[in-house]
Amino acid sequence: MSAEARLRVVLCWHMHQPQYRDLISGDYRLPWTYLHAMKDYTDMAAHLEAVPQARAVVNFAPILLEQIDDYVRQIDGFINNSVAIRDPILAALAAAALPADQEARLHLVKAALRANRQRIVSRFPAYERLAEMADWLLAHPGSMVYLSDHFLADIIVWYHLGWLGESERRQDARVQRLMSKGTVFTLHERRELLEIIGGLLGGVISRYRRLAESGRIEISVTPYAHPIVPLLLDFGAAREAMPEVRLPLLDHYPGGRERARWHIDESIAVFQKYFGFKPGGCWPAEGGISTATLEMLAAAGFRWTASGEGILRNSLTRTGLAATVNDSVPAPAPCLHRVYQVQEIPVACFFRDDGLSDLIGFTYSDWRADDAVANLVGHLESIDNACRDAPGAVVSIIMDGENAWEHYPENGHYFLSALYERLTTHPRLELTTFSACLERGEKPVPLPALTAGSWVYGNFSTWIGHADKNRGWDMLGDAKRAFDAAVAKQRLSGAKLEAASRQLAVCEGSDWFWWFGDYNPAETVSDFDCLYRMHLANLYQMIGEEPPQYLAQAFTHGGGEPQHGGVMRTGKQD
Repeated sequence: MSAEARLRVVLCWHMHQPQYRDLISGDYRLPWTYLHAMKDYTDMAAHLEAVPQARAVVNFAPILLEQIDDYVRQIDGFINNSVAIRDPILAALAAAALPADQEARLHLVKAALRANRQRIVSRFPAYERLAEMADWLLAHPGSMVYLSDHFLADIIVWYHLGWLGESERRQDARVQRLMSKGTVFTLHERRELLEIIGGLLGGVISRYRRLAESGRIEISVTPYAHPIVPLLLDFGAAREAMPEVRLPLLDHYPGGRERARWHIDESIAVFQKYFGFKPGGCWPAEGGISTATLEMLAAAGFRWTASGEGILRNSLTRTGLAATVNDSVPAPAPCLHRVYQVQEIPVACFFRDDGLSDLIGFTYSDWRADDAVANLVGHLESIDNACRDAPGAVVSIIMDGENAWEHYPENGHYFLSALYERLTTHPRLELTTFSACLERGEKPVPLPALTAGSWVYGNFSTWIGHADKNRGWDMLGDAKRAFDAAVAKQRLSGAKLEAASRQLAVCEGSDWFWWFGDYNPAETVSDFDCLYRMHLANLYQMIGEEPPQYLAQAFTHGGGEPQHGGVMRTGKQD
């Protein structure tokens, strides 16, 4: 990199939620898609809109885009056509008659407490008072009979007010009026809040599309239902970074190559439906890559992909190129912050700087915003110094675009505002995108071989190897063989085959396996165990088979207390 050139920095925000909808009934089992849409997806767009010079890559999982669209249709249908909302918590917000059943009321009270206690609940005195009363009620469930409709309505309203994005909270007079009132919300006010949420959700996709069309962001995509493609192709890929790993009883995933291709092709189709153009880049689910995966991405027409620093380090060690690599953060020597190409596969590979990405994800939330940004910039300046002689140096900061911000004051408003302002005005740093890096024509650094893995620890231990994770794969293999048999017997065709294929795709997603295991929180493990078994049972029903008895029983149980509740993990293992 010449003395005059600025160090290129790419901020890549990954937006993803698994399928929370029962594809047979249409009902939503968990509310996280619409809650993150009204809080994080809106705020992240607002920060980019506020700084015209800012550049970023925003990655969307197609299954998330479809759920956002479905919520928009639900709210519009309720407001304009009296169609029922299929999410119980959102439906309760605008319901004239709240449920009378004590169990249903208890469920709503519990749900209304599922927010960051420090940053969301305690920030608002009215919400905190309701939460303290709710805590007492949950400790004394026999007293639920005395719970009034006013209390239930108010805590549901505050739940949604608390989950609103900071940008909306600061600019919408209707929101400010509701917050100022604080209590005894009327049915009209509850419906007004639903309309606000509908407007926010309805603008998410179009806002990012406008940002992309104006050249201010690049939008990339993940294979359709967020599957770990290398494991669909070959369980043996897990042994490249974990030679001693215990694999499922299933020796391979049946028809994995065809299924991986289906997810990739479908992701492009869904992306084009919502954004109107074909994506140039792919963030594979969990940054999971292997040589075979890169070949599939190249064949689909993707120009770039990205993954974790651990894979790069493992690959350099495997090829004997790591002798001079220093593990110090953030400026290893020689400069690792480059664009790479594996063998002759025509897809560029970018690798996440784990240290910088994890500082944003896990450390800076407790710092003053200006101090955090100054610290990050200091690290980037050190990398710039170390990479002065490296042509085409680029630092990739890649992380979850939705789960970190609830741990920051005011949803990361001050941090993100300062981050974009500082990075766009720094004389030695250039915010850019992955595709823009490639357009400069610099030759990628060759990697003779790739060690398969993910962005988490550089391996696949988060999704395979643990007894419960392996059991999940064996259950999925049973369902896939039943699906294949139904197709072979020509019992599925047309719309039925399409519906079953999409249900199978949901079952193949990575999120279920992420949560299986006793080191995760008990409540969340239970949620995802139930969701996974529901989706598998739905697949059997769609293909005309009775679900196996084991789907009627929980098979994984949590009991851990990981940082941030387990929704995010660091790139490097402690």
